[in-house]
Amino acid sequence: SGPRGRIVKADVEGLSKSDTPAKATEATATSEAPKAAVPAVAAGPSTDTVLKMYEGRDYEEIKLDGMRKTIAGRLTEAKQTIPHFYLRRDIQLDALMAFRAQLNKQLEPRGVKLSVNDFIIKACALALQQVPEANAVWAGDRMLKLTPSDVAVAVAIEGGLFTPVLKDAEMKSLSALSAEMKDLATRARDRKLAPHEYQGGSFAISNLGMFGIDNFDAVINPPHGAILAVGAGVKKPVVNAEGEISVATVMSVTLSVDHRVIDGALGAQLLSAIKDNLEAPMTMLA
Repeated sequence: SGPRGRIVKADVEGLSKSDTPAKATEATATSEAPKAAVPAVAAGPSTDTVLKMYEGRDYEEIKLDGMRKTIAGRLTEAKQTIPHFYLRRDIQLDALMAFRAQLNKQLEPRGVKLSVNDFIIKACALALQQVPEANAVWAGDRMLKLTPSDVAVAVAIEGGLFTPVLKDAEMKSLSALSAEMKDLATRARDRKLAPHEYQGGSFAISNLGMFGIDNFDAVINPPHGAILAVGAGVKKPVVNAEGEISVATVMSVTLSVDHRVIDGALGAQLLSAIKDNLEAPMTMLA
């Protein structure tokens, strides 16, 4: 603004008073710009809303005990935070059923009676050793790869369920696993399990076959990497390697997998190992 367009002191002072705050304001506005909001999980209807829906209808109100609240919280957490994927296989049980009958006859004098579930526990425990990368859990900012096969088994009790853990299951005999499972299940139904008996593990089994369920998808129990849902063994026509049709006892299983811990190919290897163990049961004694 000076003579012949020269810059004078007033120009500099005016610039410092007018432009600098604008830049500071712009920078502040940029730094304080709101971040994109993370979509909140839609909440279910409130208690009052549900009660109004059933005004005038006959019902019994059941208060939630601590166990039910814990189950609800953990399953909600699991379905909202764990990226599940599912793998299914059919397993032929005829060799296992014949082998089981033979063993039970030999073990009868000792009062031991092996169940199909005992074989499933053993098969899963060995499979976790055969595919060790799948023997893992999610731990927030890392994964833990376990050395032993600590297998949890869902036990239904009145008003809920427990998942007692059979630790070092790969090291135990079928009869030892059977006895331990019976003891844990009995004490679970009596609600006498200690916390360390149902905490931990990397893998779980949920068997609804005894209720006639063909197949289902189980919810992963965090921090486990996977859970095996076991259906009923039913007679089905099958085609053998020679192309001949026969009838076999077939059990459908579904492996629910945490994709953060186990990728698809690794999950397929684990399920194939479980299938191979169950279809060649004598190898589980080697």
